[in-house]
Amino acid sequence: MSELSGREWQGAAERGDLVVLDGFHALKHALRFGADVRDVVAGDPDAVRALAGELAPDVADEVGRLVRRADLRTLLPRVHPTGVAALAVRPDRAAGRARLDRQPRTAPVVVLDNPRNLGNVGAVVRLAAGFGATGVVTRGDLDPWHPNVVRAGAGLHYATTVDRVEIDTLPAGPLYALDPEGEDIRALALPDDALLAFGSERHGISPELRARADHLVSLPMRPQVSSYNLATSVAMTLFHWGGPRAD
Repeated sequence: MSELSGREWQGAAERGDLVVLDGFHALKHALRFGADVRDVVAGDPDAVRALAGELAPDVADEVGRLVRRADLRTLLPRVHPTGVAALAVRPDRAAGRARLDRQPRTAPVVVLDNPRNLGNVGAVVRLAAGFGATGVVTRGDLDPWHPNVVRAGAGLHYATTVDRVEIDTLPAGPLYALDPEGEDIRALALPDDALLAFGSERHGISPELRARADHLVSLPMRPQVSSYNLATSVAMTLFHWGGPRAD
């Protein structure tokens, strides 16, 4: 393993080819799902090895081999409580797009229409990974690989496909847009090849995506409650779809 300089660490997010994994859980998940991890640093490598042995024995040997001592305060704007961070290669975008376009799909794609909150997008990535969704795609100017999104996603960007698209480059499949005026989701069965579209936290589905939708779908909500959090809406919808298949 080659040691990367502080300048390489600080420039990783701007270049886009390397991804900062902030904290042990992000590192653990990235390794579990095949990330090419280039550098792992910790103030106390032995403590990180012990943590890996306790919480993630399946990747403990790899963590033990990769981790080296470094002053994280010189590499990161803030140090995660677990005292470890890593740099990993960002997945190949063309390969990810091929997974999104593959037919037939066995799990939906989550579409976030102009999301604004970085933490919410990261939470949605975690949900998509847990439910086995094919991927999460965003429309708008928010970068779904922003360091704050990756931090909130706990390294699970590597467990699904995450990309940014335009309305004319959406993956194929029937588009189910969440909208208060839509049909109650409890009356529908969501197909495996669905695109499940969710609007921004403040404005909802954009007019252009609403016009593109094959189905408008609403979540049950008592009167006078204005909305659900974005990640909550995604969780409810994916749960209604059905989630990962039991082996």
